[in-house]
Amino acid sequence: MPSILAERLADRVDAVVGVDTHTDTHTAAVLTAVGTVLAEITVPATDEGAGVLLAWAGRQTIMLGAGRRAWALDGARSHGVGLLRVLRAAGEYVLEAPKPVAGRRRRGGKSDALDAVHAARGVLAADHVATPRTDGDREALRLLHVCRRHYSDTRTATINLFKSVILTADDDLRAQMRGLSTLRQVQHATTLTTSSGSGLDRLRRTQLAALAEQILTLDQLLKTNLTEIRTLVDKLCPTLLEQPGIGPVTAAIALSAWSHPGRFRNEAAFASLAGVSPIPASSGRITRHRLNRGGDRTLNAALHTIAKTRQRCHQPTKDYINRRTTEGRTPAEITRSLKRYIARQIWRTLEATA
Repeated sequence: MPSILAERLADRVDAVVGVDTHTDTHTAAVLTAVGTVLAEITVPATDEGAGVLLAWAGRQTIMLGAGRRAWALDGARSHGVGLLRVLRAAGEYVLEAPKPVAGRRRRGGKSDALDAVHAARGVLAADHVATPRTDGDREALRLLHVCRRHYSDTRTATINLFKSVILTADDDLRAQMRGLSTLRQVQHATTLTTSSGSGLDRLRRTQLAALAEQILTLDQLLKTNLTEIRTLVDKLCPTLLEQPGIGPVTAAIALSAWSHPGRFRNEAAFASLAGVSPIPASSGRITRHRLNRGGDRTLNAALHTIAKTRQRCHQPTKDYINRRTTEGRTPAEITRSLKRYIARQIWRTLEATA
């Protein structure tokens, strides 16, 4: 069965088990294909609880006389990741529950049991429902990228603080730092002595040295992180790095979002997830499309980075920009079209070679 359906789930299964996942407990509800609630249960959020839930769901579907069932997990890759792994190991068909509509939740109330019912009815009503992302190397890439963003943000904040401490230093220290690059300033700060000067001067030099050590440590962490990302990308899809403008980090983001073959029914679905599918913005005699502000913004940013790199360094892309500009397209419209093309190219590369 494909990971994203081309028709409604109600036409493919006889029962849906909706699960509202939490840190300590999971609450499940079994629904028929038309949305009728049959039974509910709450189990501990442990492997033993997942086993109890799986056996209970089997009994309920047998009583219903259903031969095909699907699971709709709310929080499949967070609180429900343990349950997700148990269900996949058992060969169950697991789907991600769509985000509930806020207005409907306010009108109908909220509880764990109601949320489980909403999860099941959400997948039954949806035109296209996605399977959760996989573990293994894909999850390793996601973890490496999350840590890399943390290291990078922390390094930027530490450098800003380092610069502000230099700004208020005495004339002698400022003269030593003036004209040096940031790296040279950091390296020089690690050699500062604290044996002379007033108490404030000694404190400032001590803190500068400590900040410099943090920056150098973060630089090493980022270097090691990039090496690990490149190794995993080379293992999973080396041909992706052969595409112009795609580096290890942007390739890792694309691989993490794509996850596994068949998760997307076609390249248009992948473009929709990336937020680069064209949105109609026509009115009267004007026919045009605008940028999509939804989707996975991390993947969207990666596609934007690739597009901007190709605009600077890729001659076929430069020729395309010149041609579209003479046709009257704005820079934003050209970038939108480029990102849509890049999404198609990445999806086809991943489906064929990853």
